[in-house]
Amino acid sequence: DTCCDALLQSELFFSAPQIVFYEGRCFTGRRLEVYGDCDNFQDRGFMNRVNSIRVESGAWICFDHPDFKGQQYILERGEYPEFQRWNSHNDHMGSCRPVRMHGEHYRMQLFEGCNYTGQCMDLCDDCPFLQSRGFNTNCINSVRVYIHTPDSFNYYRITVQRSEHTSCSASLTTLVTDAL
Repeated sequence: DTCCDALLQSELFFSAPQIVFYEGRCFTGRRLEVYGDCDNFQDRGFMNRVNSIRVESGAWICFDHPDFKGQQYILERGEYPEFQRWNSHNDHMGSCRPVRMHGEHYRMQLFEGCNYTGQCMDLCDDCPFLQSRGFNTNCINSVRVYIHTPDSFNYYRITVQRSEHTSCSASLTTLVTDAL
């Protein structure tokens, strides 16, 4: 698989998580840039008042108290110009950490058809709108997730099934641990 070979040869194929906190609304005032776990904003000279957030990459779990305690907020890539946008009732924020996948480096293959058939798209980073990258279908019926570990690539096989409640819902059906 040439795409997999290219991934193995590239030193970094997944952008590092990054989030920026601002004291003022609409991305004004003092700012704190974070690239990994931050257990206490005050230790970095930033007060616990956050009124806007810009998630540059990755997904994040933010907590309204230091040491990863208190109310949790899940934030995905995007802009949050005021604290109400991440469903908070106040401007308190004390710690955060990126949401991690096993080994952090991954590649996903999305397939239009069942059993890994039809149009296929490879993803290694955030993609808010699949059609912008040329994926011309409205529903994904099968997915492969390749996860990089220090020794190998393993993959998880995921099938997507239709249900009465949603148009598509995913369920993990088989775990394959053979290295590619």
